[in-house]
Amino acid sequence: MSDSVGGCTRPRTSLSEAEVEALVHGICFKTGPPRRLGVEVEWLVHELRAPQLPVTPERLEAAYAALRPLPLRSALTVEPGGQLELSSPPGASLTEVIGTVSADLDAVRAVLRQDGLALVGLGHDPWHEPRRFLREPRYDAMEACLDRTGPAGRAMMCTSASVQVCLDAGHEEPGPQGLVRRWWLAHHLGAVLVAAFANSPLAGHRPTGWLSTRQLAWTRIGAGRAGGPRLDTDPRGAWARHVLDSPVMCVRRDAGPWDVPEGLTFRDWIRTGTPRPPTREDLDYHVTTLFPPVRPRGHLELRMIDAQPGDDGWIVPLAVTAALFDDQEATETAYRAVKPLAERTLGLPAPHNPLWLDAARGGLADAELREVAVTCFTTALEALPRLGAAPEVIEAVTAYLDRYVVLGRCPADDLLDRQRGTDGRAHGKDLRP
Repeated sequence: MSDSVGGCTRPRTSLSEAEVEALVHGICFKTGPPRRLGVEVEWLVHELRAPQLPVTPERLEAAYAALRPLPLRSALTVEPGGQLELSSPPGASLTEVIGTVSADLDAVRAVLRQDGLALVGLGHDPWHEPRRFLREPRYDAMEACLDRTGPAGRAMMCTSASVQVCLDAGHEEPGPQGLVRRWWLAHHLGAVLVAAFANSPLAGHRPTGWLSTRQLAWTRIGAGRAGGPRLDTDPRGAWARHVLDSPVMCVRRDAGPWDVPEGLTFRDWIRTGTPRPPTREDLDYHVTTLFPPVRPRGHLELRMIDAQPGDDGWIVPLAVTAALFDDQEATETAYRAVKPLAERTLGLPAPHNPLWLDAARGGLADAELREVAVTCFTTALEALPRLGAAPEVIEAVTAYLDRYVVLGRCPADDLLDRQRGTDGRAHGKDLRP
């Protein structure tokens, strides 16, 4: 097998296990002072005036064709179910990232509005069944692979959306901004972010019993595909082992359907060389088929936050996360606040541990998660002026703290209240049974 690059065919060279470990060490964690920030915002695309009606593939294709000429600074991509994603370029500040993505979103919304379509911030589609929009060998293979663990894979591919925050990995040296601390903090603060920003309690018009149905789907896909490694003092080594011991989703082919092996880890593939020896390109692709809640890609990609309601709802999780990771004083406070939560993981990797499951199921109704969330949001508010955040960003985080976190609520509770015809906020308390 070979790659065609610039019209030329490039031969592939097989890899050894040692080479895989060296490549993962060098590529997935790039250390240095935390200076850059990014965000990836995914959106469901619904009918503007009748969101419960499905959008036909033909209308989506026409709308997306109209978007392609837009001079966006963010990368615009389409997900398998037709969701739209905007990925910001790395920014030097929170203000820069928010400005870039907000301007791009305004441009995208204007085009979609002309076609009677709207971007919708929900972690999981509450009405529509999974339906694949993109028909490509990559997604054919992904669907075949994920179907082996049940319907959760198709839900993840076609009916889910998120806010993904991208952070520098941190210093090589120990300390609050060091790689080991930031890796650990991401996996424990991640549960708090799941709970505070849960926004997907419905599927098929009905409550699922989970405030983050999107996170439930990730959990059901399985630890090999959507889980993280065990945490230890060597994130690089732990991630390299995880990459080697995770199942291969597919073996790409130059023509025809891609092979979808069952039970073949990347380590097995190297040792057996069957159906052909894996190459550097195969390794790079394999890493993209692993979906842990914190994914190292040279930086740390936090993938656990549900898409948020409103045009600008995505700004709050971005601002809170940036403040807690990139302000040294806030980082230390957040670390102390989440440290007691580690006992609830039972040493199991995220998201397949009791802490993460409790966060996805009950959100901030969990008293300990609520207490930690209040501390973290309050700390973030204190740090945001030091990061140069605009007054409207600080106001948005303050409003979110008062409307949701202090009351032990999240956006999912609003969706459930509307379905029940109640309003928990009007009573100043959570009305969940």
